[in-house]
This record gives sequence, C-alpha cells and structure tokens, in this order.
Amino acid sequence: MSVRFRTLMTRFAVVTALAPVAAAGLAVPSQAESAAIWRPPVESRWQYQLQGGKTFASTGGVNVDICEVPQSGGACVRPTVFDIDLYAAEEAAGNNRTLNTAAVKAIHARGAKAICYVDAGSIEEFRPDYQQFVDWHKKNGNSLLGKPFSPEFPNERWANINNDKGQRDFLLKMMAARVDKCAQAGFDGVEFDVVNAHEEGKSVTGWNVSPATQLVYNRALAGLAHAKGLSAALKNDLSQAAELVSSFDYAVNEECFQYDECEELSVFVKAGKPVFHVEYETSPASFCAESKTLKFNSLKKPADYSLFDKPYKPCR
Repeated sequence: MSVRFRTLMTRFAVVTALAPVAAAGLAVPSQAESAAIWRPPVESRWQYQLQGGKTFASTGGVNVDICEVPQSGGACVRPTVFDIDLYAAEEAAGNNRTLNTAAVKAIHARGAKAICYVDAGSIEEFRPDYQQFVDWHKKNGNSLLGKPFSPEFPNERWANINNDKGQRDFLLKMMAARVDKCAQAGFDGVEFDVVNAHEEGKSVTGWNVSPATQLVYNRALAGLAHAKGLSAALKNDLSQAAELVSSFDYAVNEECFQYDECEELSVFVKAGKPVFHVEYETSPASFCAESKTLKFNSLKKPADYSLFDKPYKPCR
C-alpha cells in the first residue's frame, strides 16, 4: 500500500467517524488540533479513582501523591496516568458540580496526566445535568431513559442511543457539553463509560441497539473528545475493539481476565495504544503474569467495585 493511499484512507476514516458529530451541529477537530492531542505510551502505569472523601479535600478527594508497592514487589510506584471523575467528590467539595480542576492541576504538577471520566451510555441521577435528560425524555415519548443499569447501580438508567426521535443527537450535544467541561478543567483525555448497550440487549437496557448504531455513537464520542484536543478511551465494548481501535487512543477495561476476553484488546497494543485494565474479584496472582505478556497496565481494586484511592495495586 502506498504512503499516499494510506494517507487518503486515514483521512477518510477520520471524516467518517466525525460525520455524526458534524450532523449534530458540533465542531470537528482540525489536523493541527489532532496532532497536538496527548497519546500515552503503551506502558503507562495508571490509577483509577472515581470516589473520594474529605481526606484530600484540596484536590477534590483525589490522592495525587499515592505511591504503593506493586504486586511484583520492590519500591513503591506512582501513577503516570490518573483516571478520575469530571467532578470533585461531593464529600470534599460540598456539592456535585465542582469541576476537578484542582486535582488535574496537582496531577500535572507531579508530571502525570489526567483522564476525565464521563458516563456516556447511562444517565446518572446524581449529575448536575440530570434534569435535562429527564425533561427531554418526557417531551419525546419517554424514549431516552431505559432500565436501571444494574442492581449494584440502580441510580442510573440505560440511555437510548438510537436516533428515531433524535435521541442520539441530543445525547451527543449533552456529551459535548460534558467534554467542554473536561477541557475547561484541564484534563488530557476522556473515558466514555457504558458504550456497549448493543452487547447487553433489550432485556437489560430496555432498548434495541444494533452493533452498527453502537459504532456510530462510539465513534462520534471519540470525535467529541478530539474536537476539544483531548484523547479518547474506549471503555469495554470488546466485541467492537477491532473496529474502533482506529478511532480511539487507548482502551479502559474492567474484568477482561474474569470473563476471559482480554485477547480482544490486543489490537490496541498492536496499534501502539495502551490498555488500562482493572480487576475486582480476580486475584492478581491469576492475571498479572498474563497481563505483562499482553503489555497491559493492570490494577487490582476491591471486590465491592469501590474506586477510592486505595487499594492501589498495579501488577508492576
């Protein structure tokens, strides 16, 4: 394949991925903006902290100085990448709408990067923009908010990413507003969570979502991040990893070893893109060796799925 042909194909792929973004009336990135986006190396030790308290109030509940001995032993290690919530912990900030700017600044001061957690596929009741989703849902035939996400997380509901009534267009505008806030807070990238409705089916989500519809939505999400100069993480959706690796800059995964599906993420590593991975119920002794072989950046977090600063136990 000639260099010119590869270049043309790359440009075509970018234009195709951004089409839903443009159709929704949202900005698309220039070539220069795309080139400036932070893209982490394959080996990038990470921390996953989406919950916090008053202990680290000056940084929104985020422990930016964490250093712990890895599973492999030796001296304590620090993350080079922090995946944290868009908003500071309510316990630390006293409200649910303070951007995590202080944490991001502190992370940058320590030479690390920050990924902004955004739930893009389910609607959480505790978010400051929640009422806008409810209002749209009621005005459009109850066509947006589906079943509760799970028994563990009953305070969020699956979003309908179809577009027969403009649901996807509305969701993308809402996600664009959230990404704007990620950029405002100084984040380097975005993790879009719950982007696998097509795998779960109507019995779980309340909606019929086709694989093709999921691809359109997920690629549009990556386009939103890139349009703001931020990198984008594919969260789970392993069945479409090979089709989405060209649109995303890295992958974030939960429990691929528990469900024996990690091999599907190898396409990211082969493309020179990292995989940030966490297990909850699986023992590090049963996954760290294979994680090293796959060149994943793996963590062990508690079996109750809590995501505070500790335990912070990377494999290496």
